[in-house]
Amino acid sequence: MSLFTFLALVIYIGGAWKFWTGFNRTNFNQNRLMLTLFWPVMLFNASYRQNFRRALKG
Repeated sequence: MSLFTFLALVIYIGGAWKFWTGFNRTNFNQNRLMLTLFWPVMLFNASYRQNFRRALKG
């Protein structure tokens, strides 16, 4: 496994974990698993990005 792949995996898992644990601070009330798994793609959506920042402030 290359260093880049390892770092990308660590960042992906870290972001998913922070969003999962901070989900209660967002405006979302369903689809927790899907929103957590697809967080890198969803960051292109402004509303999701705002809620993602709320989840990380924990």
